[in-house]
Amino acid sequence: MRIFSAGAAVLTLSTAMMLAQVPVPAAAAGVQGGQLTEFQRMTWPEVKAALAAGKTTALIYTGGVEERGPQNANGGHNQMAYATVKAIAAKLGNAIFMPVLPFTPNNAKAEIPGTIGITPELLGALLERIAEQSIVNGFRNVIVMGDHGGGQPKVYAEVAKKLDDKYAAQGIHVYYCDQVYKPANDAFDKYLVDHGYPPSLHGGLPDTAEMMYLDKDNVWVRRNLVATALGDPVVDGKAQVGPDSPHNGITGDARRSTPRLGKIIFDMKVDYAVKQIQGFIARN
Repeated sequence: MRIFSAGAAVLTLSTAMMLAQVPVPAAAAGVQGGQLTEFQRMTWPEVKAALAAGKTTALIYTGGVEERGPQNANGGHNQMAYATVKAIAAKLGNAIFMPVLPFTPNNAKAEIPGTIGITPELLGALLERIAEQSIVNGFRNVIVMGDHGGGQPKVYAEVAKKLDDKYAAQGIHVYYCDQVYKPANDAFDKYLVDHGYPPSLHGGLPDTAEMMYLDKDNVWVRRNLVATALGDPVVDGKAQVGPDSPHNGITGDARRSTPRLGKIIFDMKVDYAVKQIQGFIARN
């Protein structure tokens, strides 16, 4: 059988059927979009198809750039943030994650050059803007969370409450997921104590081990320096800074860091976050 166009061009039926499928990218995007969770790597038809398919939860995750010892790259928070939020989105199944915000409240120090910080006020403004832009795009639940402490929890909580109060009447909610950071880290700290590891804070065993686990290309951790990664001792959760302190950006002892331990803390963070976010959405 043949089909004739107005210009008398002759097409086979099979060719005509193929051409008829070209102008409907949304149909193809619906399949592909169901497999994608990263907003910045999706096309707009893929985002639209994913929203229609029920992926209406947006995850906004912050990282940070700061010195974290001679053995770890300054962007470790961003490395951990990206991997964590990607895993959370995959495990939730109904979420898409926004580009990781790479800067968070902090202050650079000339003696240990490695930090680029912003103010809490700027973080709040950025979170509010990104959350509202996510809502305009069509997301019904927006989750804010981060990989860094330093007073940030107050900013996240305030932004989430402000926007949730503003949009709740429309069936749109904004939540702060705090379980991914301090509670998960506290649980890992207990694991370390129970298994005879020394306590650590910034740049210590938890940071270094998680970065080692995620560092598949060996670009984030200087493995040859891990054996000497010893900083100020930690007693009762506080750094003991004295005249002999190394001032090397490590609070604690990272020398026994391993990828195996890194996987444990990584999985804890993902599991804690997923459970809390599922609880948020179940309340809607």
